[in-house]
Amino acid sequence: MPYLERDGDVFVLHLGDRSGGDTENRFHPDWLSAVHALLDEVVAHDGPAALVTAATGKFWSNGLDTDWIFGNLPGLPGYLDSVHELYARILTFPAATVAAVQGHAFGAGAMLALTHDFRVMRADRGFWCLPEVSLNMPFTVGMSALLRERLPIQAAVEATTTGRRFGGGDALAAGIVDRAVDGDTVLAAAVERAAALTGTRGANLAGIKRGLHAPLIAALETKTDESNFRLG
Repeated sequence: MPYLERDGDVFVLHLGDRSGGDTENRFHPDWLSAVHALLDEVVAHDGPAALVTAATGKFWSNGLDTDWIFGNLPGLPGYLDSVHELYARILTFPAATVAAVQGHAFGAGAMLALTHDFRVMRADRGFWCLPEVSLNMPFTVGMSALLRERLPIQAAVEATTTGRRFGGGDALAAGIVDRAVDGDTVLAAAVERAAALTGTRGANLAGIKRGLHAPLIAALETKTDESNFRLG
């Protein structure tokens, strides 16, 4: 399960468990609940704060829990709505957010990285990728809106229609991430970026983000049903 650590006023939300292994950090319903509980802890903190979302090993996040989905197909619309809820919460979080992408970020995991204010990616290992076109999977209304807003349009076209895997350098050139760093310095670079912004934490920042992302938030709040999402 995810867990929380602190580096000064920067809260580091680890998407995997404390074992530090190669967990894929997929969005199981229990995982989503755990992440929200940890975000609640950050919000409850009194004082300057910022949030870094990190992982260890091969994966940052592989996104949707397909094993759970295919075992619970009637629950798919509600499950996707819960994913959208997490996206909207990070987009409007009342503190600066930085994704420290040290490994693969695929599908809904790649989109989770985009919900952060800033993204730091490892340059020499790992890919950011939207493989849905190769998997014959559609994007929801909210996901399409997220990709349109958070990516340069040509990068969105290439990522969604070809399934290209972007390494850190290519992701930086395409405008997907803000910084690419070598080796194991991703977390340190993300914490440094976040630490400079801890003083902005508060309701005003959340309001600025909500105004900035208003059309996207409205799209993410659109309930998923058979008219706007279908597998196959």
